[in-house]
Amino acid sequence: MALDKNGIAKRIAQEVQNGFYVNLGIGIPTLVANYVRDDIEVEFQSENGVLGMGPFPFDGEEDADIINAGKQTITTMPGASFFDSSMSFAMIRGKHVHLTILGAMEVSQNGDIANWKIPGKMVKGMGGAMDLVASAENIIVAMMHTNKRGESKILKQCSLPLTGVGCVTKVVTNLAVLEVKDNAFHLLERAPGVSVEEIQNATEGTLIVNGEIPEMILS
Repeated sequence: MALDKNGIAKRIAQEVQNGFYVNLGIGIPTLVANYVRDDIEVEFQSENGVLGMGPFPFDGEEDADIINAGKQTITTMPGASFFDSSMSFAMIRGKHVHLTILGAMEVSQNGDIANWKIPGKMVKGMGGAMDLVASAENIIVAMMHTNKRGESKILKQCSLPLTGVGCVTKVVTNLAVLEVKDNAFHLLERAPGVSVEEIQNATEGTLIVNGEIPEMILS
């Protein structure tokens, strides 16, 4: 069965290592903080000027003054700090972030990402993603494998305006975990109950399948 957004976030949380500074983009990536293991130390950064984000608050415990880049209310961990956007982007541009987790509308097999604009539709701004993809060396994308029409978003070449070129290292979708290398998507894991054939049918880009592909473990 395909994963929901929380399932995608839970699988990506397994990529977060002890001591990492991690930037969480808008959308599915913000959920990752809810699923990181309790036995590791991680600092979540938001480009609006927060270091030390925690899980989302429970209903009734929100503080409207404490938000992430997507203007969602958040919690903060002991020792968290707040600062202006120039400091935040100095961290990003200075390569002080170990892992960047972003949402996307499209990803191509050579690692291009499109996640900021659909031509003809209103856009509030490009956000911080362009700085993140230009600076980060480890970018994981959280996204749905297909759009609402059932068309693949895992492509040979992006059709939407690009955010970054050749920068994505891994993609986690509702169907699969894909590594991006050698101008192809390499299938690493499949969602529980999802067959390799289903993933192949939902992938427009070149998909490399080597050996038996294990199911994701989401416990």
